[in-house]
Amino acid sequence: MQIQLNGQTRQVEDAITIAGLLAGCGYGERKVAVEVNQEIVPRSAHATRHLAEGDCIEVVTAFGGG
Repeated sequence: MQIQLNGQTRQVEDAITIAGLLAGCGYGERKVAVEVNQEIVPRSAHATRHLAEGDCIEVVTAFGGG
């Protein structure tokens, strides 16, 4: 199925979870904020929240600096 990930079209397997998407995109266990269709999804729901055709996902990582 097709989704939008950070503004780019991406093919992913059907019924993939947010956790599966993050792992497949190299985010692994990094601390990220995830928004699906403009709704923030809590980290506790990443393993159970399945994505659907056409979903728009934004993944934001925190960067430290000074």
